[in-house]
Amino acid sequence: MLVDLTHPFAPDIPMFPGFPQPEILEFRTRAEMAPHYASGTTFVVHRYAFVGNSGTYLDSPFHRWEDGLDLAALPLERVADVPGIVVDVRWQVARGRLAIGAERFEGLQLAGHAVLVCTGWDRYWGTARYLAANPYLTGEAAASLVAAGAMLVGIDSWNIDDVRNRSRPVHSQLLRAGIPIVENLRDLARLRGRRFRFHAAPIPIRSGSAVPVRAYACLSGTEA
Repeated sequence: MLVDLTHPFAPDIPMFPGFPQPEILEFRTRAEMAPHYASGTTFVVHRYAFVGNSGTYLDSPFHRWEDGLDLAALPLERVADVPGIVVDVRWQVARGRLAIGAERFEGLQLAGHAVLVCTGWDRYWGTARYLAANPYLTGEAAASLVAAGAMLVGIDSWNIDDVRNRSRPVHSQLLRAGIPIVENLRDLARLRGRRFRFHAAPIPIRSGSAVPVRAYACLSGTEA
């Protein structure tokens, strides 16, 4: 069984403040293409324009570090068919405690896993509240994830860092360690307590820093 963890991509999706909305344009309409094919056969060709950090997207180490791996160099085994674990902090966020500390990851077997942080913030997607003060990981939490050997870290919020902190300690530490980040996930609660493999492979863009992905989970064995 597959569980889709990706928000649909559209021109009106929530964007990081100051970033332009995506553009989805008809580069060639069906009417324009029809004369080039047999009667009754035609196609539409689209042109897409968007910043890499749009929708449900993945940050490569190159996003933060000039000498980090770009999207083309990022090993596929880091972003596809990775055993996953969900850390559910919805109860904490519901009480207004947005900072997710290292204690939330203590005692968990995280080595080699995609660690997905379920805050429940995805329920605000498409509303003004989604881009308000967001649930985020602390720098100490990031350090614990690096030490634990996490393969990838994801969150269902619009930024894994506290956006008020301009040093971006979570991005800095995870990406320095070669750990890709996936932001703007959804429906992580569906995976709570279940065995699954996580997939979020990006387009292998040379010198690419971040790009939207189709993130999903494949439930394992009897979990399906």
